[in-house]
Amino acid sequence: VQLQASGGGLVQAGDSLRLSCAASGRTFSRYVMGWFRQAPGKEREFVAAISRGGIETDYVNSLKGRFTVSRDNAKNTVYLQMNSLNPEDTAIYYCAARSSSILARTPEEYDYWGQGTLVTVSS
Repeated sequence: VQLQASGGGLVQAGDSLRLSCAASGRTFSRYVMGWFRQAPGKEREFVAAISRGGIETDYVNSLKGRFTVSRDNAKNTVYLQMNSLNPEDTAIYYCAARSSSILARTPEEYDYWGQGTLVTVSS
């Protein structure tokens, strides 16, 4: 599966942004989807994951309540709604697909990656 992330940009602190990740192919619903981010000089970190049917979600504790992951299998797209953004959220955001029914939090457990979309939050 090929993934294309979009929706990043330059926003101000307190703003909201919704990222999208479009997947190619007809098997999108077979994949657990995840969002990760990588800030300058830091390792890639887990943000959120969503089950194949969209029922189960998982978030890193520090972002729970501000970020929401969702998916539309009819559109082969997964979303990340980000609210109350602050400069610490500045990073390249990546979507990833996992060939499993089990949610995961480490990059090594994901099989396919998008190219990333840059989110910059100014203070």
